[in-house]
Amino acid sequence: MDYKKTLNLPDTPFPMRGDLARREPGWTAQWEENRIYQAIRAASAGRPRFVLHDGPPYANGDIHIGHAVNKILKDIIVKSRNMAGYDAPYVPGWDCHGMPIEIQIEKKYGKNLPVTEVQAKARAYALEQIDRQRQDFKRLGVLGDWDNPYLTMNFSNEADEIRALGRILEKGYVFRGLKPVNWCFDCGSALAEAEVEYADRTDPAIDVAFPFADKPGLARAFGMESVDDGAVVIWTTTPWTIPSNQALNVHPEVEYALVRVTPTPAHGPLLLLASERVEACLKTWGLEGEIIATAPGEVLSGLRFTHPLAKAAEGYDRTAPIYLGDYVTTDTGTGVVHSAPAYGIEDFVSCKAHGMVDADIISPVMGDGKYVPSLPLFGGQMIWDANPKIVEALKLAGSLMHVQKMPHSYMHCWRHKTPIIYRATSQWFAGMDVKPRDGGPTLRESALAGIDATTFYPAWGRARLHAMIANRPDWTLSRQRQWGVPMAFFVHKETGELHPRTAELLEQVAQRVEKSGIEAWQSLDPRELLGDEADQYEKNRDTLDVWFDSGTTHATVLGGKDHALAGSHGAQLAWPADLYLEGSDQHRGWFHSSLLTGCMMYGQPPYKSLLTHGFVVDGQGRKMSKSVGNTLAPQKISDTLGAEILRLWVASTDYSGELSISDEILKRVVESYRRIRNTLRFLLANVADFDAVSQAVPAGELLEIDRYALAMTAQMQAEVLANYERYDFHPAVARLQTFCSEDLGAFYLDILKDRLYTSNVDSRARRSAQTALLEITQTLLKLMAPVLSFTAEEAWKILTDTALAKQADAARITIFTEVFHQLPPYADSEALSGRWNRVRAIRADVLRKLEEVRSAGAIGSSLQAEVDIHASGDDYALLSALGEDLRFVLIVSRVGVHQREGELAIEITPSGNKKCERCWHYRSDVGQDADHPEICGRCVSNLFGSGEVREKA
Repeated sequence: MDYKKTLNLPDTPFPMRGDLARREPGWTAQWEENRIYQAIRAASAGRPRFVLHDGPPYANGDIHIGHAVNKILKDIIVKSRNMAGYDAPYVPGWDCHGMPIEIQIEKKYGKNLPVTEVQAKARAYALEQIDRQRQDFKRLGVLGDWDNPYLTMNFSNEADEIRALGRILEKGYVFRGLKPVNWCFDCGSALAEAEVEYADRTDPAIDVAFPFADKPGLARAFGMESVDDGAVVIWTTTPWTIPSNQALNVHPEVEYALVRVTPTPAHGPLLLLASERVEACLKTWGLEGEIIATAPGEVLSGLRFTHPLAKAAEGYDRTAPIYLGDYVTTDTGTGVVHSAPAYGIEDFVSCKAHGMVDADIISPVMGDGKYVPSLPLFGGQMIWDANPKIVEALKLAGSLMHVQKMPHSYMHCWRHKTPIIYRATSQWFAGMDVKPRDGGPTLRESALAGIDATTFYPAWGRARLHAMIANRPDWTLSRQRQWGVPMAFFVHKETGELHPRTAELLEQVAQRVEKSGIEAWQSLDPRELLGDEADQYEKNRDTLDVWFDSGTTHATVLGGKDHALAGSHGAQLAWPADLYLEGSDQHRGWFHSSLLTGCMMYGQPPYKSLLTHGFVVDGQGRKMSKSVGNTLAPQKISDTLGAEILRLWVASTDYSGELSISDEILKRVVESYRRIRNTLRFLLANVADFDAVSQAVPAGELLEIDRYALAMTAQMQAEVLANYERYDFHPAVARLQTFCSEDLGAFYLDILKDRLYTSNVDSRARRSAQTALLEITQTLLKLMAPVLSFTAEEAWKILTDTALAKQADAARITIFTEVFHQLPPYADSEALSGRWNRVRAIRADVLRKLEEVRSAGAIGSSLQAEVDIHASGDDYALLSALGEDLRFVLIVSRVGVHQREGELAIEITPSGNKKCERCWHYRSDVGQDADHPEICGRCVSNLFGSGEVREKA
């Protein structure tokens, strides 16, 4: 007789090899065809709402590995929240306006196109990019409202953005003024704070002498009868700002010295600088000198000094006053700072505070980085090219004390990677410290309070965002571009004042934009809205900073606090969002702009929690770079290993820091995936002939080890769900993997094989095991579904076609309409777990002993062994209570339990009995049945009699 055919061997269509790269696209196609996202929405209707608001990626270029990390994390959260019993919609979005797209249009079609043509081509280009990115995001297994995403270039979104501008204008936050802003010559526009990065650059560092212009005043300040000729000395790394100098700054509390030096410089024997910098400076300049008088900086206020280029050209024959400034330091330089208010924030603030008006500010650098042609000596030159020429002119004028090349960290444009400057231009700003019209807190105050009320994951994000808000300047809202939402103001041609009906006019423009897009503003004849007043006003040509586009999506997409700007998605979303999730760079980007717009519009942040993830680096910790050749494209990973492997890598990596990826790391992830898949295959195969409706064993009648397995599963589920709740995915994945490999694979399933395969097919012992396995399988599949979405869906389909086929709700088309599994409770689960945890510990000792005996060559498989355990007290009672079932727990052919005092002792002896050809146990009763001489008595009973009785295992 072929006894193998009498075994209940497992069978399942769930293949051992996932073949993910080939099969995943079929699942995504089915999800679309079956409208799975809509099914999830219907299943979750009426539950508590959970809103993760999608930070929009920019609609330009294929997605990279950072995009994949971001979208997969969001998908894990949304799926886990839905399965936790929430209504968690996911509306993906795209950022569509802005310079990168405009640059692409210029590259493709040339510059100087009509504005309407630029806008039309930019709109079409953005749609193409969105379609490409959307397909890649779907391929990653991300479920969402892909047919109806939000786009910042949707007409309704553009209109609502204009309305948002109107709201913050009415509240009194918006003003126009001359102010230094981050300016990129290549962009030809102001930059947002988030568009500035720092890179090393080498510039000439110069010490420059400003000759005394008020010697009597200087003598009085230092308590002297008179003073000789001399100069105050400043230090700067931006020689190009010297032509624009209008003031000097000293610290009021720092001590300054008059120093008589030799040899005598061209401007005279006296130098003025901070006392504590005298020794270092004289050494650098190659001079000898002695301090003849000292005075605190505060007494120098108002003294005037001649421009260092006055002798070089008549246009520089002017003087500069000393202003007091707390920001002046003495750790480098001379302790005296030169101010060019057009090109420095502190310079500007200081000069304005001392009464300088906008019209007096000297601003000779044009938008392209060249000096105006009328500037003496350097007109028409690019400022970087002019640096050495300015140094030479200072030298010829006798004003240069020292020059050296100095490497330093300097501001660069994040798009062009070219150096930028602060440049005073007339812009529209949102004031950080402006009191709103209602008399409430300033924007800075309300934003800082909002940060305190926000939950951060990880916690260090709070301090980072707090520091950025505490120190940031006013927000420059205006940009000088064409592809963007217009600041649709009418400005008086003579006074520069806004039209008195601006709020009403903005709404009228918004209504037109709602029908025809931002193009409606370009084609609008002012007479349509202003009538006879049109001749007095001009249309403002500025566009809104693109960060205002995305920063107001909490209003234009979620609908805002008052739901006044509900848009097309407002009905399924809610304000404030429960969570914003982006890369850590968004503390200065989208988190930042959303916070400011939320506080301006509604007095609070538009989010309850912020989660940040790190950047992706290679296996050596290096930043991903095409030039280095260490990039890994998510598309390639999906097409070779499968998106599931990418998802598992994301979930099993600590995203709070840098995420390392390499081919070697992905190989390890593949191995982890295989172990999980093998576990699922075993589970599915062993419940394939089980009917949950008619064959399930009541919870209280399950064998003890089955109840213990469910207690282990419940404990594991509680830990994983707690991790999901905290968005802590890598420990959740680690726990799932440990459960599969150790709790199941190395313990429970290992023990269970004998009972599943050799027991009578309909025996209580086998059905008890299958009942537990079905509970475990449902729990496991639902817990892993947010991460291993394709695999869970594949396995769930098989489960609902087999063990769950006859359940009343078997028409479920996807695992994602399910909630996390509810395991049956057991009153004695704690005591049960305590007993079986001790059994597992003793089993581990036995397995170690067995391995020693096997290594010595005395036995082959563990079933060749007989074990005698000598135990005392509770251990003896515990093991004795298991009776004959103990041998199945230890997977040996015989176990004897003997009482004794002292430590536990284990004896292993090879069995002298014959091997049963069916169950492979070595038993004394093999051959006792004449009709079946090759099998043991247990197998005879299971096949032809009433079957063996199992109580514990």
